[in-house]
Order: sequence, then structure tokens, then C-alpha cells
Amino acid sequence: MNRLRAVWRLLRVVLHLLGGVWTIYTLVPRLTLVQKHARVQVWALAMLDCLAIKLVVRGSPPLTGPMLLVANHISWVDIVVMHATRHCRFVSKDEIARWPVVSTLANAADTLYITRESRRDAMRVVHQMAQCLRDGDVLAIFPEGTTGDGSTLLPFHANLLQAAISADAPVQPVALQFVDTATGQISFAPCYVGDDTLWQSLWRTLKANNVVAMVQFGTPEQAQGRDRRAWAADLRQTIADLRNTGA
Repeated sequence: MNRLRAVWRLLRVVLHLLGGVWTIYTLVPRLTLVQKHARVQVWALAMLDCLAIKLVVRGSPPLTGPMLLVANHISWVDIVVMHATRHCRFVSKDEIARWPVVSTLANAADTLYITRESRRDAMRVVHQMAQCLRDGDVLAIFPEGTTGDGSTLLPFHANLLQAAISADAPVQPVALQFVDTATGQISFAPCYVGDDTLWQSLWRTLKANNVVAMVQFGTPEQAQGRDRRAWAADLRQTIADLRNTGA
């Protein structure tokens, strides 16, 4: 039964992806920016429904920008989860821009791309992010730089926080967790870490039941004289505390 249920969910996911691409080419060009952002949020909520993941949001997502959301990173589902709470412009690795279908969706959500191995490109993206923040955008980053298993936080890289310092923009910490409501423990089903392939993570997610995505928004904060490294360390601790509060 689990396998049949997973196949049904997979079919829904594929159809929803294709429907999203169709919407991008037919409807999105006629929408205002506000309507487009609302459409992304509605699409993300529907995708979570296809995956049978319930969303629980605590705290207050930003109503307007400028704001830089800083979150821990567990899975490819994280982006869908955060879009389901409100639209935000993610900073993602540039290889996503070459992924079929996914790149179309990411481009429609106004994703910013970075070549992680290039210090020069990191500087370019920091300048681009700073200008986006000055323009009033809501951006989102995963400062761990890669996914963890959800049980602990990896060290936070500080480089991209320079954008918020340069633009004098607030940062809002966001704690993400996936919980199995049957046990009350962390659900590792959506994890995408280590030797996992995207397909393995997706299939494990499709087979899982009782998964809840917990999103805990913290209080927005300014740098208040901190450099990016000190701020990154403080944000990491804040997110760790939020995760414990939300558990």
C-alpha cells in the first residue's frame, strides 16, 4: 500500500510541476508582481499537499521587504516550504539554472544564482543582493551552504550576510524542522544529505506519512555593529534556540 500511495503522490507531483510550467508561460506574464508572488505561494502550498506534508508556521513571516531570511537547510523541500509561507527570492547554486523544469520554476520565482567555488562571483552576488534589499525585496539564504540531517546545525558561512550589512537591512532567522507526528520525533524522510540522490530523497518523502514541516520565524534584527562573522554565529545560535522551542 505504501508503494501504491507513493506512486499516486508521484503522479500528482509530476502533474503539478507540469502545471506550474504551463502557468509560467501562459498566466504569469499577465500578472502584477504582487499577484505573481501570491501565485508562487499558492503553488508551493499545493505542492506540499501533493507530497502529503502538512505545514505549521509559528511566528510572523515578513509582510514586506527589505528582509533577508536566514534558515537552516535540510532538504530540497525547504524551498517549497518557505515559499509556502510567503514568496522570497532565494540565492541558489548556479547548477540549478541548468536543471530541466526546475530551472524554469526557479527563474519564475526570481532566484539569484551563485557559483559557490568562486570568490569573485560571491562578491558579485553580495552586491546584487544588497541592491535587491535596497529595492525592498525579501531574499532568503541557507548559510550552512549544504544540507544537514535535521538533527544538528552545520557551521554558518558569513559571506552573504554582508549584503544585509551593506544595505542596512534587517535579517530574520528561520528555523526549519520536519517532524513525524506519530512519534513526535524528527522525520528523516525528506532529508537530502550525504550519499542521497534526489530520487532517493523524493521517493522516501513520497512513501512517508505523518510528516509536518515546522517553520519557526524569529524576530527580525539589525547588525548593530556586528561584522558578518559575529552576526552569522549569533544567527546560528538563535536558529538552534528556535528549533528547540518549536520541538
